[in-house]
Amino acid sequence: MTHQRTFKARVRTRMAKTGESYTTARRQLLARAEAAPTEPVTATEPVTATEAVTPAEPDADPAGGPGATTPAPTAAGTAEQTERISDALLSERTGRGWAQWFALLDDWGGTERTHTEIARWLVTTHEVPGWWAQTITVGYEQARGLRAPGQRRGGGFSAAGSRTVDVPVERLFAAFADETLRRRWLPDVAVRVRTATAPRTFRADWADGSTRLVVGFAPVGEARSRVAVQHEKLTGAEQAAELKAYWRDRLAALKHLLESKGAPR
Repeated sequence: MTHQRTFKARVRTRMAKTGESYTTARRQLLARAEAAPTEPVTATEPVTATEAVTPAEPDADPAGGPGATTPAPTAAGTAEQTERISDALLSERTGRGWAQWFALLDDWGGTERTHTEIARWLVTTHEVPGWWAQTITVGYEQARGLRAPGQRRGGGFSAAGSRTVDVPVERLFAAFADETLRRRWLPDVAVRVRTATAPRTFRADWADGSTRLVVGFAPVGEARSRVAVQHEKLTGAEQAAELKAYWRDRLAALKHLLESKGAPR
């Protein structure tokens, strides 16, 4: 009952700010709590589930800290969430450190819950922003042996990357959807487009079809936008580490292309 009262109060607060109906405001808040179609390993600038199809891994300004650097990978190929995100930063952004969140989740029975249930509980009960709810959820699952670093809860592996680019979201989307433009920053790779919904999502099979791309786009102002890439169906931690480095490089190339003076329009 306490949980329901807290959530209803948040719905009414949103209604007052946005003018939305109760149903719309409730739907928007629940959307923030939903786990994305693919789950993050870590991320940089906080991105909620309503802003992009997949909150993804950072390649610049890790953990939202300007000028920070990405922690070195572990021997397994990727670092654990608790190594990437410092206890001090997590406490600053969410009000609690790792040990405090883990204790709360243990008392709640987190090891018996799904990824989606944990993330939703953090958002609706403790008002944790969507990106940070995902961060805590993955860190908890790793700490309790529910997944390995770089591994999704269901057992598969994935690699992620994200970039914020100083162009409108429509241009960022076109850099993936337009084959000619895509080849300028992603050369020598054949992809088979599955679905492309401008300017929000892009899904494609990679090369021989053994792996898959899920890409989300979100505006960050009128002339700035963010792309989040999730490379799924990988064979293990080693391939995940290799593709993580690959996407860091390719997204940097994409950013350079679109922000250069001679950028395609």
